[in-house]
Amino acid sequence: MARVTTTNRRDVLRAGAGLVAGGALAAGCGTEPAARSAAPSAPSPKSPAPAAKTSAHPAPAPRAYPGQPAQITHGPRTRPLVALTFHGQGDPALAHDLLTTAERHGAHLTVLAVGTWLDEHPDLARRILDGGHDLGNHTQHHISVNDLPEAEARKEITDCADRLVRLTGSIGTWFRPSRSPTASPLVTRLAQQAGYPHVLSYDVDSLDYTGPGAAAVTRKVLSEVRGGSVVSLHFGYEDTVAALPDVLTELDRRGLRAVTTTELLS
Repeated sequence: MARVTTTNRRDVLRAGAGLVAGGALAAGCGTEPAARSAAPSAPSPKSPAPAAKTSAHPAPAPRAYPGQPAQITHGPRTRPLVALTFHGQGDPALAHDLLTTAERHGAHLTVLAVGTWLDEHPDLARRILDGGHDLGNHTQHHISVNDLPEAEARKEITDCADRLVRLTGSIGTWFRPSRSPTASPLVTRLAQQAGYPHVLSYDVDSLDYTGPGAAAVTRKVLSEVRGGSVVSLHFGYEDTVAALPDVLTELDRRGLRAVTTTELLS
């Protein structure tokens, strides 16, 4: 009987140790993915959080604008305000030039950033916000989001939103679809589910990405812009950098002020 009792005790102890070890492994599986997903978001895992808290211009969250449609193309026509919106990718030096030029003219921009661009140049997220500009989501890879299956389209939106959260503490104030001026009904719904009450489109296309020259970019914008307009422009093109001073000077002469889209609609 003593042998049986000793054996049983050993079995119980072994089983108990197995349960404890299994519980520890289960706890590790529950927390490990979050740590892994956060690690590659920035050069230092600790740097984004303090920046979001201590910046002079903390990152605002998206907001709903009563009376505005789910897909916004322009603001009120009765106010002398326009929004210059930029697709955020390309050479960061050109992005810095555009931001600095706007600030020298007392203008503020709206930047819809591509997630992979933020991965390569994470400092630009704070640079944009600290300059008093709007920052939003232009999908993770800048592919034709309207043509993707639902799961892939959702991932394009949420992956970029995740980058923005890690860098600024917010998903950004706006979402704009990539490779299309407007979002499909599916992408509009997915953007709303991700936290963006509105999709930001535009009513003036500068066509700067076609490389027409600075003078052509300036003419195109100024021939179509009016109070309430939302203008589509791009980072990464020298024509745009060269055109912006003339665009801002003429807007000022006409009594039109370049503001963020948030201010345009507020």
